[in-house]
Amino acid sequence: MKLRFENNLKRNILFQLFFWTALFLFGTARNYGAHDDGVPADVMIYNFCHWLFQIAGANFIYYVLIRKFFDRRKYVLFSFYLILSLYFISLANRIFIIYCAEPFFVNEPQDSLFSIFTDIGYLLTCYTFPIISGAFIFISVMFVIRYKDEKENTIQLQKEKAELELRSLKSQLNPHFLFNTLNNIYSLSISHSDKTSESISRLSDILDYLLYKGSQNEVPVSEELAVIDHYIALESLRYSEGRLTVSRTADFSSAATIPPLLYLTLVENAFKHGAGKTSDHTDLKIDISSDEQYSIFRIENTFVSNEENNSEGIGLKNIERQLKLRYHDDFMLRVSKENNIFKVEIKTPAVL
Repeated sequence: MKLRFENNLKRNILFQLFFWTALFLFGTARNYGAHDDGVPADVMIYNFCHWLFQIAGANFIYYVLIRKFFDRRKYVLFSFYLILSLYFISLANRIFIIYCAEPFFVNEPQDSLFSIFTDIGYLLTCYTFPIISGAFIFISVMFVIRYKDEKENTIQLQKEKAELELRSLKSQLNPHFLFNTLNNIYSLSISHSDKTSESISRLSDILDYLLYKGSQNEVPVSEELAVIDHYIALESLRYSEGRLTVSRTADFSSAATIPPLLYLTLVENAFKHGAGKTSDHTDLKIDISSDEQYSIFRIENTFVSNEENNSEGIGLKNIERQLKLRYHDDFMLRVSKENNIFKVEIKTPAVL
């Protein structure tokens, strides 16, 4: 926060130096063209004095009146104080010129304070209008800069919010995934299966991936497939020979990446709502492919159709939300159920 404030302050100072210097040079060049013998010294002094009060007036209007009244929609008060401030800034400008600047190069009687305060027409024409013209340009540019900053801040806040939500969604998946896996190991242990030690070894490989890769924004598809193989081997330990048929085909670019746990969650979901819901033979097919633009993951499993079988569960809802946050509209998620076959297809950009 402090660094951002310092950067904004530095940028503001540099902008004001550039803007007001450019405005002064522009006014000088315009006066230079109006005089054949160059700009007289007295004209330069008058321009400089007007320039100082343009800077003061514009900053007062923007940083005090606009911020305190206009931005808070107090338009009546803003209008009142704007007129009042322009009058007094113009007065201060004229008094400064008459009593501080002109004595150095003018040998004429000075205007009285009464004349200075009451000659509204001259005050408006020669003092208020230059202040308004400079302030209008300055405030217009400041509004453009502020709009740009607010837009960037909004985008940054939305990005941070999306990242927080993604981390929250991942934290939901990991316990959900581990809960199901530990249940599998528990069922093996109570039956004193000799597959228990192997299942723990497989789980350690999966945990290593969850701990070191799960928090990253993207991982190579090859690494996700490696942990999927561990998970398939772990799940296969639960079932007798011939109870489960798993086939996997892969043809993808080595540069293809995906968010971690994206494919693994779908595989876990397929096991849970496929083989985990029936004692019959279950088929599971996985196909991964990619080109230079998109990666496609397809998975299908057989299931027993009944009212209690909800083949979607928390996993698919979680994944759909993650995809929307990460890819917005540049993804495809297709889910279908037909002839006791549950299919999921995901198409995502090959590189994040």
